[in-house]
Amino acid sequence: MCQDPAAGSGDVIVDLPPDLISSLGLGVGDVLTIEVIDGAIVLTPISNDSAPA
Repeated sequence: MCQDPAAGSGDVIVDLPPDLISSLGLGVGDVLTIEVIDGAIVLTPISNDSAPA
Protein backbone atom coordinates (compact mmCIF):
# COMPACT_ATOMS: atom_id res chain seq x y z
CA MET A 1 0.00 0.00 0.00
CA CYS A 2 1.26 3.50 -0.84
CA GLN A 3 0.93 6.57 1.36
CA ASP A 4 0.95 10.18 0.20
CA PRO A 5 3.44 12.16 2.32
CA ALA A 6 1.39 15.30 1.54
CA ALA A 7 4.53 17.19 0.56
CA GLY A 8 3.25 18.11 -2.89
CA SER A 9 6.23 16.37 -4.50
CA GLY A 10 4.37 13.48 -6.10
CA ASP A 11 6.47 11.06 -4.02
CA VAL A 12 4.86 8.11 -2.25
CA ILE A 13 5.70 6.09 0.85
CA VAL A 14 5.60 2.31 0.36
CA ASP A 15 5.48 0.11 3.46
CA LEU A 16 7.62 -3.00 2.98
CA PRO A 17 7.84 -5.92 5.44
CA PRO A 18 10.83 -5.59 7.80
CA ASP A 19 12.21 -9.03 6.83
CA LEU A 20 12.21 -8.03 3.14
CA ILE A 21 13.97 -4.74 3.93
CA SER A 22 16.74 -6.48 5.90
CA SER A 23 17.17 -9.29 3.37
CA LEU A 24 17.74 -6.70 0.63
CA GLY A 25 20.16 -4.67 2.74
CA LEU A 26 17.84 -1.66 2.77
CA GLY A 27 17.07 0.69 5.63
CA VAL A 28 14.24 2.95 6.66
CA GLY A 29 14.51 6.16 4.66
CA ASP A 30 16.29 4.64 1.65
CA VAL A 31 15.11 6.10 -1.66
CA LEU A 32 13.91 3.76 -4.41
CA THR A 33 12.78 4.28 -8.00
CA ILE A 34 9.56 2.60 -9.10
CA GLU A 35 8.89 1.26 -12.60
CA VAL A 36 6.42 -1.10 -14.21
CA ILE A 37 8.29 -3.61 -16.38
CA ASP A 38 6.30 -6.28 -18.22
CA GLY A 39 3.43 -5.83 -15.77
CA ALA A 40 5.63 -6.17 -12.66
CA ILE A 41 6.35 -3.34 -10.22
CA VAL A 42 10.13 -2.99 -9.88
CA LEU A 43 11.67 -1.04 -7.00
CA THR A 44 15.36 -0.12 -7.38
CA PRO A 45 17.47 1.53 -4.67
CA ILE A 46 19.07 4.86 -5.55
CA SER A 47 22.59 5.18 -4.19
CA ASN A 48 23.26 8.12 -1.88
CA ASP A 49 25.70 9.70 -4.32
CA SER A 50 23.07 9.77 -7.11
CA ALA A 51 19.96 10.60 -5.05
CA PRO A 52 18.13 13.76 -6.10
CA ALA A 53 18.45 16.69 -3.71
